[in-house]
Amino acid sequence: MRLETPPPTEPVPDAAEVIRRTAVADALLVADQADAAAAADGVRSDVADELVLIAEATALQAQQLGGEYDSGLGDIVADDAGASPSATSPEETPRAVVRSLRDAATRTRAAANQAQAGPLGRLLGSVSAAQTQYARDLARLTGARGPALPPTEIPEPTETGAEPSDAEEASAAPASAATGPPSAPTGLSAEELDVLVVAEDSAAYALEVRAAQADGEVRDRAHDRARLHRARAQGWAVMAGTDGTDQDPRSVAYALPDPDAGTPDLARALEDGLAQNYATLVGVAEPGTRAILVAMLTDTTLAGAQWGSPAVPFPGLPERA
Repeated sequence: MRLETPPPTEPVPDAAEVIRRTAVADALLVADQADAAAAADGVRSDVADELVLIAEATALQAQQLGGEYDSGLGDIVADDAGASPSATSPEETPRAVVRSLRDAATRTRAAANQAQAGPLGRLLGSVSAAQTQYARDLARLTGARGPALPPTEIPEPTETGAEPSDAEEASAAPASAATGPPSAPTGLSAEELDVLVVAEDSAAYALEVRAAQADGEVRDRAHDRARLHRARAQGWAVMAGTDGTDQDPRSVAYALPDPDAGTPDLARALEDGLAQNYATLVGVAEPGTRAILVAMLTDTTLAGAQWGSPAVPFPGLPERA
C-alpha cells in the first residue's frame, strides 16, 4: 500500500541531454545496421570487414557518449496509448550504412558546434570526423555517394565593436539551419591561436621540404598539402591579429619532427598532430563558433587517412585511443 501520490514520470531532458541522446541513437543505429549488413549473404569480404570495423567503432562511440539513458521507470510508467507501435526496421545493406553514417556525421557535427559543454563538444566533433571517414571509406568500397564535407575556409576576424552580420547571427542558430560560412571561433586565447599558427606553418614547411626531395605523386601531394597548410597559417595569423606584426609567431624555417621518417610517415604524423590541435580547441571555443574547428578536425583526419593513417573511433583524442 502507498499514499495517493502522482505517478512517477520520466524527467524532462535538457538541451545537452537531447544532444547526447541523439548522438548515441545515431551511433547505435549505425552499429546495428553494420552488424546485420556484414552478416548478410552476398556481401564481399572486404566490405564485410569494413562493416565489422564500423560496427565496433560506432558501438564504442555510443558507449563513450554515455550509452542509452535508462531512468529505471520503464516498468512503472504506463503508456496511456497502450503498447507503442513497433519501429520500422532499418534497411540493412552496406549502402544503407553509408546513408546512416552520412546523416549521423552531419547531425553530430552540428551538435559539436552547439553543445554548451566544451568536453562534450570536443567528443562530438571527434565522433563526427570518424563517422565522415567511415562513410567515405565504405562509400568507396560500395560505389555509394560519399559524405558532404564541411567548408574549411577560415573566416575573417570580427572587428571590435562591429554589429554582427547576418552570417554571424545565423551561426547562433542551430548549425543545421545555418547556410553561410562558419563564424570566427571565440573564446580562444592569443597563445592558443599562436600554437595553431605555428602548427600549420611548420607542417607546411616540413611538407615543402619533402616535396622538394620527392618526385611523382608523393611530390605533388606533399606540395599541394603544403600550400594549403601555409594558407591556413596565414588565415589564422590574420584572425589572431599577429600577421605582419612583431608578435607573429611564424619562423622562416623549422626543425623537421622526424628527419629519418619517410614522407608518408611524416605526413601522417603532421596531420594527426593537427587533428589533435583542432580537437583541443573545439573543447575551448564558445558554443556556436566551433564549426570551423570541427571542419578542420574532419579535414586533417581525412588527410591523414590519405597518407595511410588507420580509421579510429576518436580522431584527435589520443586519450581515447
